[in-house]
Amino acid sequence: MEPLLRRIEPAARIDLRRTLEVHRRGPGDPTLRFSRDGSAWRATRTPDGPATLRLIPDGTAIRAQAWGPGGAWAIEQAPELIGALDHSSEFAALLAGHPLLRDLHARLPGIRIGRTRRVFEALVPAIIEQKVTGDEARAAFVALVRRHGEPAPGPWDEPSARRPAPMRVPPTPATLAGLPGYAYHPLGLERRRADAIRFAAGRAARVEECVDLPLSDAYARLQALPLVGQWTAAEVGLRALGDADAVSVGDFHLCHAVCWALAGEPRGTDERMLELLAPYAGNRARVIRLIEAVGVQAPRRGPRMSSRSISGI
Repeated sequence: MEPLLRRIEPAARIDLRRTLEVHRRGPGDPTLRFSRDGSAWRATRTPDGPATLRLIPDGTAIRAQAWGPGGAWAIEQAPELIGALDHSSEFAALLAGHPLLRDLHARLPGIRIGRTRRVFEALVPAIIEQKVTGDEARAAFVALVRRHGEPAPGPWDEPSARRPAPMRVPPTPATLAGLPGYAYHPLGLERRRADAIRFAAGRAARVEECVDLPLSDAYARLQALPLVGQWTAAEVGLRALGDADAVSVGDFHLCHAVCWALAGEPRGTDERMLELLAPYAGNRARVIRLIEAVGVQAPRRGPRMSSRSISGI
């Protein structure tokens, strides 16, 4: 199967892995993988059908290859995905007064805010991640894709040391809407989150329309869905809509990390986090991405959140 080809020439170098890492749901994610040669592989469900996209750094350029019925859509959307259309010329000036952020931006100038334009695809894992540990959420998402997704198109039968193992495309909304509630239980999803996924899946067309709405209207539509509050909507907005100002208020760890990085305060609150991020309004997600890219974490006090049985959720 011959791939579609495209060469992308962004105005400045893009750090492909750090830009796309936000879309990966753990090292076992069968929809997004990184190869040792620096390339990234993404399996996605486009409006035209399944597609696999490979992105290969080539100096300051990035070469794209795509397979599958949705390959033409995926390769056309690739510049948005990698943040080649993300222009943040004013961001460096905003950081001038904060030595840590100024240093991080100088060291990691290639992190961009891209957007997938696949809203439902970002919404499902965001719902899965509610009120559980990261390990639990990643395991549930991987199990969902492996059991109810489908094989991704691609060069899996071609001998090559530079391709990942066969990948999988996330389940269709119709599949998720049609699954009975008990089918989610073996995946680690209790009825509350399962019902929220099924409800959203039954309205996937309305969900996808968010990509063409003003951000305020898109967030309002998302938050009208069951279990979709400010945190979940921001997680979707960052990934699918490319909102460079998205802040996941209510995150278990984020407020502590931001308060530690920006003010040296080991414990934080959402209110304090928003106060510290206020000078960067319009670019708050960029600040958070810098902090997360280098793994800034506040000193721990007390035990970490432990994994639980879904029967207790």
